[in-house]
Amino acid sequence: MNSVVEIRGVSRRFGDVMAVDNLTLSLGAGEIMGFLGANGAGKTTTIKMLLGLIRPTSGTVSVLGGDPSDAKVRAKIGYMPEIAYYYPYLNARELLAFYGGLCGMDGKTIRARTDELLSTVGLADTAKRPLKTYSKGMLQRAGIAQALLHDPDLLVLDEPFTGLDPLARIHFRELMHRLREQGKSIFFSSHELGETELLCDKVAIMKAGQAVYQGPVRQLAGDGERNLERLFLDVLSKGGAA
Repeated sequence: MNSVVEIRGVSRRFGDVMAVDNLTLSLGAGEIMGFLGANGAGKTTTIKMLLGLIRPTSGTVSVLGGDPSDAKVRAKIGYMPEIAYYYPYLNARELLAFYGGLCGMDGKTIRARTDELLSTVGLADTAKRPLKTYSKGMLQRAGIAQALLHDPDLLVLDEPFTGLDPLARIHFRELMHRLREQGKSIFFSSHELGETELLCDKVAIMKAGQAVYQGPVRQLAGDGERNLERLFLDVLSKGGAA
């Protein structure tokens, strides 16, 4: 399986603080990885390095075979932040047109993708309403559409389940599975352990900048004794690899 993300021996220091400490992980084509950990564990710093927004102090980060700070590589990445600040007077269609223009997409492609994605995320009927009238869950759906607009090979999502109601969560999981079947790779951070277990092929759990667990989700399911929630509590309390 070709690697879409390769992080090798990566550390990132901010002054006296080691935010990420000797992290190594990989994500293959058509895989979904859940990136877990308590607040301050190093998840956001790692995501920023994946996006090429900051560079590691040491080690290497490769995304889609290249440097994530390269514009050609970034063009193949879709990103949705935990909290997105959109222009409140835009509607969903205008939002996607704006981002499509930033991505260099032509108008015809933007319109076609907008129609498809607004239907996919359940915003077709509210596409002309200003974003300032949207609920948090609706804004989250708009963010998912924005991240998918340019048909990226890698999706990086920060807390994608925030604000989604139970039905929207089901639809989101189904969408992620369809994207995986198309060969897309998905890397997302989350505090939603149940959703992560249902969605992911593998997980990495961070504590104090280090990966204290990495492994496939299928090894955790089905025995009634060992699930992701219990593993998460166990490795964070012990602080060692499981």
